[in-house]
Amino acid sequence: MKMKTSICFVLLLLFSVSSAEDVNVKVKGVTRIATTDENFICATLDWWPPNKCDYDQCPWGEAGIMNLDLFNNILINAVKAFNPLRIRLGGSLEDQIVYQFGEQEDCPIMEKQSDGLFGFSKGCLPRKKWDQVHEFLNKTGVKFTFGLNALNGKENSKEDKENWVGDWDPTNALSLMEYSISKGYKIDSYELGNELCSGGVAAKIDSVQYAKDITQLRNLVNLLYQNANTRPKVLGPAGFYSKEWFDSFLENVGHGVVDGVTHHIYNLGSGNDKDLINKIQDPYYLSKVAQTFKDVSESVKVFTPRAGAWVGESGGAYNSGGKDVSNTFVNGFWYLDQLGMTAAFNHKVYCRQALIGGNYAMLNTTTFIPNPDYYGALLWHRLMGRNVLSVSHEGSSFLRAYGHCSKKEHGITVLLINMSNSTTFRVSLVNDMHTDKEGGSSDAMREEYHLTPKDGNIQSEVVLLNGTPLKLTQSLDIPEMNPKLVDPSSTIKVKPDSIVFVHSKSFRAPACS
Repeated sequence: MKMKTSICFVLLLLFSVSSAEDVNVKVKGVTRIATTDENFICATLDWWPPNKCDYDQCPWGEAGIMNLDLFNNILINAVKAFNPLRIRLGGSLEDQIVYQFGEQEDCPIMEKQSDGLFGFSKGCLPRKKWDQVHEFLNKTGVKFTFGLNALNGKENSKEDKENWVGDWDPTNALSLMEYSISKGYKIDSYELGNELCSGGVAAKIDSVQYAKDITQLRNLVNLLYQNANTRPKVLGPAGFYSKEWFDSFLENVGHGVVDGVTHHIYNLGSGNDKDLINKIQDPYYLSKVAQTFKDVSESVKVFTPRAGAWVGESGGAYNSGGKDVSNTFVNGFWYLDQLGMTAAFNHKVYCRQALIGGNYAMLNTTTFIPNPDYYGALLWHRLMGRNVLSVSHEGSSFLRAYGHCSKKEHGITVLLINMSNSTTFRVSLVNDMHTDKEGGSSDAMREEYHLTPKDGNIQSEVVLLNGTPLKLTQSLDIPEMNPKLVDPSSTIKVKPDSIVFVHSKSFRAPACS
């Protein structure tokens, strides 16, 4: 019996030992395949009150904008670290919010209401809260997108309760803009409505009507903001893509009206899906959304080439994300893969739901301590430049690879994501222009940033950088994130369940010169 147990143990050991695979990652550095905005990384703030609950849990706490402690030091430091971070304030309840400006003197508090949109009554943004929001934005240097209520002036269609008809009434938005201009508040962009396009979610607007409404917003912005250099951008339609609705909207909107075509992504399904982790680590499943990114990008190119495609909101799993999944290390396989994929499909901006609030928050909803995806986003923001390069390999599909010109220095930065829990990939970067690896001889050391989960637990809320846990400093600042310096002639060892950013200064790419 003892003998049998020993044999079983040895066999188990043999099977559990991780394998290794050599992979040549080919980078085409002659031309770029796409460009992103300088501030591609974006995070959202939302309107949800504490009693927003799904699956018998209420994960928003005090993180909705009406309750959020905007003067929390960790929050301020986390946002300032991006220098700047792009933030979008919007979400499901946005089309029920009025603003306490102009003739809107009373300011109702949003409450649960069974027949209200998303189960809530109308609410109001008080002038004092708007001032506090801008105090926070000024302090942190944020590039700010504000989502406007697109249902003002509209009413339900008698034939279809979810269909809202009539022209948008811009009076309340006009009052908010006039006040903001009088106070010198900086707004990067205005977005009209939330998830009202295609089939809608709780409400919908016809594509031709929406084109008319957003043209009215454009005219309003042009009228109020005289200086074209500092004029806010106009974004829309901020919902889920369907070719018919989007093409009709873009055909009817006219050139120069929209600066960013925003669409939303929740491609992992519901937050309570027991299969969530398997989906996140399944390269085939993750690739299914690529067609959407391609289609949106092509529609924009055909109908409004001056505008860019944006992912305006994306939380992975809907209804506030997956508990003990969306806020942990494993979610980075989905999130960073999304960043790489959308950039390659010529998307300009990617807004992660949410900076704080829900299970998918980048900062812990109660302590504000950064979750693993915060650090992944910050490394992307600091390392990945605007020019996107073609990257490919013929190895396992569990190794994802994306490449950009480096942001501030010479060379390229490659993102390598190893979704396998048993295989180490020994990666060589191959320059498509040369037969030599890493594209040229140089004394410059290669910089590597290896992200792994604490104790090898992919559901850990603690991420290690080159083996050291990333923790706030004693003064509650974001820690320094220094690379490991490696001889460029050696291979890049991408361990199982790890994410690696590689900055190669010696890689000669004409697209990056």
